[in-house]
Amino acid sequence: MTQISTSIRKEHLLDELVALFLAEGFRSFTLDDLAHRLHCSKSTLYALAGSKEQLVVRVVRQFFASATQRVEAEVAASERGPRAIAAYLRAVSAALAPASAQFFLDLSTFAPTDEIYAHNTSVAARRVQQLIDEGVAAGAVRPVHAGFVGAAVSAVMTAIHAGDIARASGLDAAAAYDQLAELVVSALQPPA
Repeated sequence: MTQISTSIRKEHLLDELVALFLAEGFRSFTLDDLAHRLHCSKSTLYALAGSKEQLVVRVVRQFFASATQRVEAEVAASERGPRAIAAYLRAVSAALAPASAQFFLDLSTFAPTDEIYAHNTSVAARRVQQLIDEGVAAGAVRPVHAGFVGAAVSAVMTAIHAGDIARASGLDAAAAYDQLAELVVSALQPPA
């Protein structure tokens, strides 16, 4: 097998693992289970990472990296101001839509992946703050304290991740992000 085809196979396996983990979580799988489900050998999986825990971390990072690229592409294609913020939060919602409750539970109960999620939530809150600052500077967003709104968005994102929003509202993570977008955008509309 050539180096290019090996690289393509690894990327394909990572994509399959992302889809599997999003649908079913990852804590209950053994490497034997994963090899069987993906029709590959355990040595193929070990070529991706040295242990199941390292594999999980790699796959979760892969998911968030590709989700971030899709989210930023949506923002780049949108107008500035409230529409950019809405595009951002709705793209986050769309990226998280395939993730099952089991995936989020597993994410939050395994310290390395919980840290990855927390880091991405922090980055997302800073990005929302940046989009608000840009919108205020352009006159497209009413003047608000972007740091406060970013912190509030971060708190809601953290509550979504912890399952608090689902328990309180019955909304899954993707729907909660969509509602967060509605709330933030309506609050930021410039006065008519």
